[in-house]
Amino acid sequence: MRINKTAAIVLGIISSLVMTIVYLPLFIVLINSFNKSMNMDWPPPGFTITWWEKAFGSGGLIAALSTSIVIALCASAIALVLGTLLAIALSRYKFFGKESVGLMVILPIALPGIVTGLALNNAFRTVLGMQLSMATVIVAHATFCIVTVYNNVLARLSRTNRNLEDASADLGAGVFTTFRLVTLPQIGSALIAGGLLAFALSFDEIIVTTFTAGSGVETLPIWIMNNMFRPGKAPVVDVVAVTTVLISVVPLYFANRLTRDEK
Repeated sequence: MRINKTAAIVLGIISSLVMTIVYLPLFIVLINSFNKSMNMDWPPPGFTITWWEKAFGSGGLIAALSTSIVIALCASAIALVLGTLLAIALSRYKFFGKESVGLMVILPIALPGIVTGLALNNAFRTVLGMQLSMATVIVAHATFCIVTVYNNVLARLSRTNRNLEDASADLGAGVFTTFRLVTLPQIGSALIAGGLLAFALSFDEIIVTTFTAGSGVETLPIWIMNNMFRPGKAPVVDVVAVTTVLISVVPLYFANRLTRDEK
């Protein structure tokens, strides 16, 4: 498809405007993380790395960062297992209610976060009688992280050659052997991409976390929210926000590379 020069210019202007609206606030946060003024005066009267030193010298901040990483890794691991099994079941087998199951898998990420968080909070506390803790946060994150793995694996399975699996079965290989030697190599990059996306999605989640975290659980996004309006904390919060963006961008970049290279 080709477009004329005028349309290309208009689309370029609109795209540039949208990108500016999206990324300019992030650029301002980056500059403010080096702003010499504690009150975030603009334009900055000078630049300093003091706030970065204070941020990474804070025990509470490091603990929150560690908690976010642990939760994201655990939620991603659960999502990899369940998302892969669901994708294989829905792509390879026919059964009653197949479409309904597919809808229910995608629903958690389609619903507003506050609805998902409230529903999980009620389920944990009133139905299951559980105390909110890091474990409940991991389970809550896994519910929507499954979608990223499921979508990636399902898309890859739709492009794989089913005849190879049938040939493996004809030669006497069992289900698990066929999966390990035939299916897994074909969907490996999709699994990695889905896991990276799940990690990024879990790492910066705050709404569902707020409803499912116990009083002693503080992730990095919750740390930012709790310290954002405290006196003298604004520069350090900007540092943490920049760090959060960088940590989230890395897995997204590699996930994009993996899915792009397979096209």
